[in-house]
Amino acid sequence: MIVLDANLLLYAYDSTMPQHDAARSWLNGAFSADELIGLPWQTVSAFLRISSDSRIPGKRFTIEEAISIVRQWMELKQVRLLVPGERHWSIFQWMLIEGQVRGPMTTDAQLAALTIESGGVLYTNDRDFARFPGLRWVNPLQES
Repeated sequence: MIVLDANLLLYAYDSTMPQHDAARSWLNGAFSADELIGLPWQTVSAFLRISSDSRIPGKRFTIEEAISIVRQWMELKQVRLLVPGERHWSIFQWMLIEGQVRGPMTTDAQLAALTIESGGVLYTNDRDFARFPGLRWVNPLQES
């Protein structure tokens, strides 16, 4: 299962970003394939928050436009919303401690724990995820 980090989604939808073309191409391919795609609520929330925040430079959407984009993803047959299960808390604690997490990195540790719990591979453009032991992750923008 491909687990998506918000940065790839934001790059794919913000044409002002240098990573836009690569992210858009990769995301279109991922959404067109048959492999399961996990959308964590953290990723959905981050996309909605950042893509609709007019204080942030770049291509921004109204909240209605951003919701419409997310709705399109969720209507795809291979997309699953990922939610924490019974093992989440123990894996999350392990990510926090072993990843030596502080402050804002807590959200990354939670995403790492959710990815491990789901048996997925996190797709992200953020090298900070290398700090989490046992997390399988790929930067699809460096593969091409």
